[in-house]
Amino acid sequence: MDEKKLKESVSKLHESNKRNFKQTVDLVINLKGLDLKKPEHQIELFLQLPKYKGKKSKVCALVGPEMGDQAKSVMDAFLLLPDFDRYAQEKKLIRKLARENDFFVGQATLMPKIATSFGRVLGPKGKMPNPKSGCIVPPNANLKIVYEKLQSTVKISGKKAPILQTTIGNEESKEEDLMDNIKHIYNNVVNALPQGEHNIKSVFIKYTMGKPIKIV
Repeated sequence: MDEKKLKESVSKLHESNKRNFKQTVDLVINLKGLDLKKPEHQIELFLQLPKYKGKKSKVCALVGPEMGDQAKSVMDAFLLLPDFDRYAQEKKLIRKLARENDFFVGQATLMPKIATSFGRVLGPKGKMPNPKSGCIVPPNANLKIVYEKLQSTVKISGKKAPILQTTIGNEESKEEDLMDNIKHIYNNVVNALPQGEHNIKSVFIKYTMGKPIKIV
């Protein structure tokens, strides 16, 4: 990625029209030369960004009573094991949870029950507790550390379409911070692709409601 072109694009973004609400900044990477029917061509990364990603992530814990006090004090939402069956019978409650939370943390010893109770709703939405993101934890885990890590974590996923998109900041983010986040994501994506940069078609940044600005 050309450093000069990256800086020009980020500067141009900050000069573009703004709205009367705080917009996030998105990074969009279009891919090429992939057969997404092949698992080895599919992308799923959970990356901790070096700088603030522009918005708070809401996290819900699915845990046993032994982790209840921690979950109540740390997480944005939580369900204990005795609640699982009731939610399993009311899929609309799980769908509401999925809309309201970005990540779900699951107690490792309860994962079979979590999969049975929540998998049909959270699975298709890509929100089941995932070991790649550190969201499957032992009963003695420190949930505060997990929660804080997720505040800098973004999911990069390209399994169904050759496009990757994620939030990297907001209107108040410094240009240098946006550049650091872009380079971190770009380099990790390139390393994960079968042909590296040859699988990158184009890269853009944009405000939530703004026009894309091309980087690559």
